[in-house]
Amino acid sequence: MLELFQAGGLLMWPLLLCSVLSMALTIERFWSLRSQRIAPGNLVSMVWQWERGGHLDSNRLQSLRDNSPLGRVLAAGLINRNFRREVMKEHMQDVGRHVSHDLRRFLNTLGTIAQITPLLGLLGTVIGMIKVFAVITLQGIGNPGDLAEGISEALLTTAAGLSVGIPTQMFYRYFCGKVENLVVTMEQEALKLVDVMQGRHRGGQGRGRRGGQAAQT
Repeated sequence: MLELFQAGGLLMWPLLLCSVLSMALTIERFWSLRSQRIAPGNLVSMVWQWERGGHLDSNRLQSLRDNSPLGRVLAAGLINRNFRREVMKEHMQDVGRHVSHDLRRFLNTLGTIAQITPLLGLLGTVIGMIKVFAVITLQGIGNPGDLAEGISEALLTTAAGLSVGIPTQMFYRYFCGKVENLVVTMEQEALKLVDVMQGRHRGGQGRGRRGGQAAQT
């Protein structure tokens, strides 16, 4: 393996660096984009229990922010739960944009690696063929061994570039789809919370009005 790496020439070093970086970012994204970590399924019901029990204070809101990215979005709405529906949604959308940006962290780097590694392999191919033609120009084609260095460099760098670029592109597309699904899930959970809170608020106002009318009667 070491001999093959050395035969690939200097471009094998940036390809190796891209390979290590791609693997590290892929592992990090698999760990960071777990669904239960981003959008826990029981979070809205837990918040509703807090609200019903009268325990939704500043400490609870802070723990909700620290819970998950979805918790940050829900906390932004809960702070404004006594205002109109549009105000509550607007604050949640503002925080949601920041959360969505955070979820896409490192994806541009993965996409860049997926694009440049095949190009680095192609550059190695060109350099190897230039060496081959240089040998042919100086010595002719009588000794194939003299051509082996350039040919092996061309083939090895091409293979290395594709070996890094293809799986990186696959993981990049997977994570992009994963982020989109998580964003949609968070939007759905946030709308559930808005409906619950605004329905409770309207219900409380309605009972208050009916109680006032009964008292007047």
